[in-house]
Amino acid sequence: METQDLRNAGLKVTLPRIKILEILEKQQDDRHLSAEKVYKILLAEGEEIGLATVYRVLTQFEAAGLVNRHHFEGGNSIFELNSGGHHDHVVCMKCGKVDEFTDEVIEKRQSEIALRLGYTLTDHSLYLYGYCAACKPSKA
Repeated sequence: METQDLRNAGLKVTLPRIKILEILEKQQDDRHLSAEKVYKILLAEGEEIGLATVYRVLTQFEAAGLVNRHHFEGGNSIFELNSGGHHDHVVCMKCGKVDEFTDEVIEKRQSEIALRLGYTLTDHSLYLYGYCAACKPSKA
């Protein structure tokens, strides 16, 4: 994304917005960040942007469609850049790691169920919970 994307979303280009957008774009290994994590990254980079500003900017980004907010169980809101494509999530109950996946069979089945029940789907989200390979309880 670029500063033009901010303008196109109706947002003024400000330093906090640019810095937070850059952080969201840079995160290749962990695309799902809490506001607190964004704030800690800003502090580590020497930026003087307050936590309240981070929350406000992320909420503005969400309203503008630039990010998606997720509410995973047992945690805070998590934000990720809106890539435009649909995907679902699997979340580790111990460490909070989030992985994305797509599955056409699941998508088709959800649509079939909605249709059978008389619904026209406009959106949906699927969160699976378990333990990642690093946190999986060992069998005794």
